[in-house]
Amino acid sequence: MTSARRPAGAPEDSQRQAGVPDGRRPAAGAREADTPETQAAQEVERDFDRLLEDVKRERDEYLELAQRARADFENYRKRAAREAEDAERRGKVAIARQLVPALDNLERALRAAGIDPESSLSDAEELGSEEVSAHRALARGVALVYRELLETLQRVGIERYDPAGEPFDPTWHEALVTRAQDGTESGVVLETLEKGYRLDGQVIRAARVVVSE
Repeated sequence: MTSARRPAGAPEDSQRQAGVPDGRRPAAGAREADTPETQAAQEVERDFDRLLEDVKRERDEYLELAQRARADFENYRKRAAREAEDAERRGKVAIARQLVPALDNLERALRAAGIDPESSLSDAEELGSEEVSAHRALARGVALVYRELLETLQRVGIERYDPAGEPFDPTWHEALVTRAQDGTESGVVLETLEKGYRLDGQVIRAARVVVSE
């Protein structure tokens, strides 16, 4: 009695031909990404991305901190420079205010001795010739000291000004006397009794003047 034949292409024959054990065929549509190795690789990649994001965030925070520190230092440097400049200016003003009265007295002494304080150094040298009297030689020395003091103030930026002939300006001038004068309109400086001194637009001592009525 002959055994019945299985139809060609039966499942059992195809499984044997493919060499796949029964019950171990991959499920339909199974992907390589579902394997444990691939899942582990994906997890590592996700961890790496999170770590990279943390590093970028920390980098940005440190960069922002460095920029703020740099800005703070630049502001401090500018503030320190301004404070040093202001302190230097205050020192110049304080010294000038001490010297100005002495300059006024020296100028009066020179005029009393018949010497023009505004004359040149060469004129002062002539005062020292052997023909002049002892008091004139002394006046020559006073003139030299007077000019040296003025030059010292000029070197540090202190300006002396004489407003004679200019309109009276209370910002720069102090009117000590008013006087009527023919041919001169009111409010003009007729005479400077004491010259003014200023530094960078700041009045150290206003010019003391006679003003026309």
